[in-house]
Amino acid sequence: MHGFQLWANLPASLKMTDPRYQDIPSSAIPEVTDDDGTHVRVVCGEFWGKKGPIEGVAADPNYLDISVAPNQRKRLKVETTRNAFAYVFAGSGTFRDASNPQAVLTEQVAKPEAAPLYDIGNHSLVLFDRGDEITVQAGPEGIRFLLVSGRPIEEPVAWYGPIVMNTQEQLRKAMAELQDGTFIRHG
Repeated sequence: MHGFQLWANLPASLKMTDPRYQDIPSSAIPEVTDDDGTHVRVVCGEFWGKKGPIEGVAADPNYLDISVAPNQRKRLKVETTRNAFAYVFAGSGTFRDASNPQAVLTEQVAKPEAAPLYDIGNHSLVLFDRGDEITVQAGPEGIRFLLVSGRPIEEPVAWYGPIVMNTQEQLRKAMAELQDGTFIRHG
């Protein structure tokens, strides 16, 4: 079993809106299988005529769970106006026109004084250049990955821990509010 969370940055005009959480059971996620055996679960957005159950996210993301059969090459459309990345969580493969795979910090937590633990096996993140498609070549055991794309917000980012703001001053204020318990406002 795998579980993933999508945390979306918000434009400045929506930064302090009430938090929103949406739990999606597996049974609510539409699935489609192509003739070559490529299997796609559409969590958010639209793909191959199916629409995912999550709506109303500011970056208008597509969030897809894709499985490509062993040794199969697959081209998948991505709108040129979007930023995109893939997170490989099972099997192996290669992506054309992508960054080198980047190790991702795992859930395993080392002692605070020790270096973070990274899994450089199949827990890798790849970023894509602008283009209208991605091409994946599955390895001998196939590949399963999340393909996430979204509309760029095109605003500055100041980020620390769980807080993403637009300026360092906003970030300092948010961190101070977080520490004194006044950060989350409802209303």
